[in-house]
Amino acid sequence: MIETTARLLQHRGYHGTSLNDILQESGAPRGSLYFHFPGGKDQLVIEATRAAVDEATEALREALVNAKTPAQGVRAYAETAADIMRETDYTFGCPVAPVILDATAGLTELADLCRQALEDWSELLRKSFVEAGIPKRRADALALLVISSIEGALVITRAYRDCRSLTTTAAELEAAVAAALPQQRVT
Repeated sequence: MIETTARLLQHRGYHGTSLNDILQESGAPRGSLYFHFPGGKDQLVIEATRAAVDEATEALREALVNAKTPAQGVRAYAETAADIMRETDYTFGCPVAPVILDATAGLTELADLCRQALEDWSELLRKSFVEAGIPKRRADALALLVISSIEGALVITRAYRDCRSLTTTAAELEAAVAAALPQQRVT
């Protein structure tokens, strides 16, 4: 149910995802929904969003750790998102954007979870940039640039059903971060 809910949320948003849709697509009986999620749809949406955020966070962390430079890590992360977009017929997206855009501010825990996800992703980027020698103030600005650019590119990619905007954004972000890295002296 959590995987189905996360997928439906990314595709349809909070208000476009009904309990009936979740039950039908997951094949779960209604009784098991309330047994595992006594808080109903809201609790299920929170858990599904948390799981999807954890997955996205881990993917970003891995991209940054496995790359030679944070610039390459940013590009790898965005290109992985492009690959997933193609594989999912352009239904993949950010796990928090549809929820935020659906104006679910009345669900404080969900709003907090989405805000925290954006902060965590920014912090992963900032930390990687600072560790590579980028001054903190510049690292803060670059992290914001990366997050906002990828979020926007995901929306554009989905609208056009074409990954060129995301891969172009990935290349430009790589160049911007690489330009901020201290130059290595060859001795």
